[in-house]
Amino acid sequence: MPIVAPLFLTLSRQTSVRIAEVAFLLILIAGVWMVAAEVLPPRFHKMRMIVVGSALAVSGILLIVATHWGQFG
Repeated sequence: MPIVAPLFLTLSRQTSVRIAEVAFLLILIAGVWMVAAEVLPPRFHKMRMIVVGSALAVSGILLIVATHWGQFG
């Protein structure tokens, strides 16, 4: 059974653009964090990579929400 969003879950264009901007900002932060994780000493390396993966996962979810339920893209 497909998931169908009710009409009240649709987002305005401004809101979906804002969500996409936050997602792109998270991608930028994850990239900088990944570079820092490789440059800094190996202490807490695994935790840094977990933060990078989590930021990329959240940004992917936000982009899906912005494009599917919003008017972005």
